[in-house]
Amino acid sequence: MGDFLLLATLFLAAGVLAVPIASKLGLGSVLGYLLAGIVLSPVLGLLNVDVIAIQHFAEFGVVMMLFIVGLELEPRRLWDMRGRLLGLGGLQVGLTALVVFGVCLFLDLPWRQSVAIGFILALSSTAIVLQTLTERGLMSSDGGRSSFSVLLFQDIAVIFMLALFPLLSAPDLVASIASHGADAHGADAAGGHGGGDLAPFENLPGWGQGLISLAAIAIVVGIGSYLTRPLFHFIAMARLRELFTAAALMLVVGIALLMTLAGLSPALGAFLAGVVLANSEYRHELESHIDPFRGLLLGLFFITVGAAVDFELLANALWTTLGLTLGLIVLKGLILFGLSVIFRIGGSDRWLFTLGLAQAGEFGFVLLTLTVSESILPPAVSSQLLLVVALSMLLTPGLFVIYGRICSLMAKAREDAPADEIDSQAEIIIAGHGRVGGIVNRMLRAYGHETTVLDYSSSRLEALRAFGFKVFFGDATRPDLLHAAGIDKAKMLIVAIDNRDQITELVRHVCKHHPHIHVIARATSREHVYDLYAVGCRDMIRETFDSSVRMGRSAFEALGAHAFDAEQMSRAFVQEDRKMLREMAEVYDPEIPDHKNPAFVTRAREVLARQQDELSGGGRVLGAMNDRRWSPPTPKDVRAERDKAHPHPDTSD
Repeated sequence: MGDFLLLATLFLAAGVLAVPIASKLGLGSVLGYLLAGIVLSPVLGLLNVDVIAIQHFAEFGVVMMLFIVGLELEPRRLWDMRGRLLGLGGLQVGLTALVVFGVCLFLDLPWRQSVAIGFILALSSTAIVLQTLTERGLMSSDGGRSSFSVLLFQDIAVIFMLALFPLLSAPDLVASIASHGADAHGADAAGGHGGGDLAPFENLPGWGQGLISLAAIAIVVGIGSYLTRPLFHFIAMARLRELFTAAALMLVVGIALLMTLAGLSPALGAFLAGVVLANSEYRHELESHIDPFRGLLLGLFFITVGAAVDFELLANALWTTLGLTLGLIVLKGLILFGLSVIFRIGGSDRWLFTLGLAQAGEFGFVLLTLTVSESILPPAVSSQLLLVVALSMLLTPGLFVIYGRICSLMAKAREDAPADEIDSQAEIIIAGHGRVGGIVNRMLRAYGHETTVLDYSSSRLEALRAFGFKVFFGDATRPDLLHAAGIDKAKMLIVAIDNRDQITELVRHVCKHHPHIHVIARATSREHVYDLYAVGCRDMIRETFDSSVRMGRSAFEALGAHAFDAEQMSRAFVQEDRKMLREMAEVYDPEIPDHKNPAFVTRAREVLARQQDELSGGGRVLGAMNDRRWSPPTPKDVRAERDKAHPHPDTSD
């Protein structure tokens, strides 16, 4: 018990200390865990801790992660991904394995070993890549979706590899391994993945194992489709949160066990179960209960990867190991870059896809273990490859840092690119044609107003020009470009770019040097409104305010208010909020946090109390809200609304 508590304290303390520091330095949590493992490695060595055994346990975090990914991926979306799943994923695995196979043959390795090494190094790290993509909010990007397709195909391909590798066994290695013994990594790993595994159907013929696999998949689909709903409904009656947590863990662990017994990948089974449950009403509840365990186990897995680095072997073969690792990353990067061109993954997404998947993966540890136990690779070669796999995973966060630098350089290149020659001028200038500016432009043009649109996204402008929009490439914050767009003669500037600081600076410049212009500025938050007010703007539109007011109006109607009353109350609230903003802007100080500004806090309390007092009487008594396009509800309207909500029984018979 004491040993367990000591190890738990060491691992938890390492993660708690290292991850915040790494995140503060912009390195990400994954690199923090890896560095924590490296620091812990000497301590674990002194305590004779079996790091590989702990790593096998922590790999269950990958299973949980794929279960959660499946929960967020509906079957229809998975079907839509089939092109990239099979094409992009299949080509990546096939081409990488083929090229590595050729390199190994060139180095005079036997063909059996070359095949095994090719497949092992074709894999990438599902745990590190998905964790990093999720942390950085890149999963929904084209590069993120393409990366996920490849990773999912790789997890499926592991099943094929596990079935293929026993057929590659080289009898002449058996005597050598028996006489010399496996090294620490090989022996420990073989014990973890060799004969001790649950594999009751391993002696069946191929067609029998195929039927078992199909039956296991059918059981998983059946459990997800028909048994989970009554199970969780039964558990919900107990009203014990910990019982639901236990049931969620039981579901994932049970499916992983079933797939293991069938000789399939537990991660694939968990993913499949998640996809089946993606439309379930218990989806979010399951995710909330599983996610903490996923995070802890993945963190433990990354720590064990760092701790498993054989520094003695690394010191003895430093340049060889570094050369093999960098060579692998460059080789996979070139293949991935080529595939990104073929599948038209462009811009920064191409570099995300290329750099994100250039490492080896955690399933490489499992497969390398199998190569030793099945006498495919000598222990010395397996140990060297284990080090290459671990080192490439350690370098992965650095690859994402390089990706960030590339994105910055690409953005700067776009900004420094020469602006278009503006050959027409209009009275209305729109800066930014994204989610906000695009709608404004369409509204104005629909009613006959001419506009001059400026945007620095060349890809977006190319698409707009294809649909007949007249737009110009350039940075609207540049005074010379504003002059070319006709700011001296324009009547209105609509600032809709998606950058708070750039919006403020542009508004400051225009309000100071072109005071005749009516500026309508997009505000990203309430505090941004105060900043814009301070630089001279008086027409600020918060980007989420109107949709929030509409939601409030719908809430009034759902609570029984007539549509007229709901509209009147919403308009009154908007008017009061605008008055409140003007009063608050007068005492706002951007250098002092709001809650530490006494004048701001006092004014806020005063205006909030006044607002509630003036509005609490209801929409009908406001008096000032008169609009000839709105008519109060007639008695007939009221009766119709009442009958709609509470229909009378039909007594016509």
